[in-house]
Amino acid sequence: MSTRIAVNGAAGRMGRTVIETASERDDVEVVLGFHRTDAGEVGGVPVVGAEEVPAALAEYDPDVVVDFSLPDATLGIVDACAEAGVGLVVGTTGFDDEGFEALEAASDEVPVLKATNFSRGIQVLLRTVSEAVGALEGYDLELMETHHNGKVDAPSGTANTILETVQDERDVEPVYGREGHAPRNDDEIGVFARRAGDVRGEHELVLAGNDEVLNLSHRAEDRGVFAAGALDAAAWLADRGDGWHEFDDVIDEA
Repeated sequence: MSTRIAVNGAAGRMGRTVIETASERDDVEVVLGFHRTDAGEVGGVPVVGAEEVPAALAEYDPDVVVDFSLPDATLGIVDACAEAGVGLVVGTTGFDDEGFEALEAASDEVPVLKATNFSRGIQVLLRTVSEAVGALEGYDLELMETHHNGKVDAPSGTANTILETVQDERDVEPVYGREGHAPRNDDEIGVFARRAGDVRGEHELVLAGNDEVLNLSHRAEDRGVFAAGALDAAAWLADRGDGWHEFDDVIDEA
């Protein structure tokens, strides 16, 4: 039996990609979409406005909501999902502390899987970053990311996850861009964000020292990469109980 999915942010770039990607699979079925305003239909899927979420969850009975929207839009459906017993796969980034607390509270009632990136390659990159930073002690670190010109949060959620992975191995402080007289300190990592065109997502960590440079990088060629990963997570989450879950667990079990 396929996993029944609702998509929050259904009329956005990623929402449309999730719906399109799901239509090519047998293990998932998108039965409903949410958007800020009533979008009518996207890819043959009915899409309702935010005020209709509780009633729509009851009518269409999805197993999991896949969310690629904005923090306010995500938080607008969290309580309704918790009350309806519907799991959440969240790919939205840019939450403040209060937003994370709301998601964590929902995980007491339903399964929640929050990831800054649903690419399998990024998960492998994070493991490699941890190993490299731990092994190359004293090497200078620089982190760069590039995304399309419509992305509103910077640095990207994925860049922040890479930064957190680095900080798990080494005590470094981020320096966001440099200007003027800015000598480099040994305990810093430069973090740079670029926004241009329709770039899906590029991330690179540079480790330099000992007369050598190691570049660890990942580039997404199509948004379908993230949609496929989110759908994998949704199918996996449908069989889980309440609690906070990690995309890394999806990759390991696959």
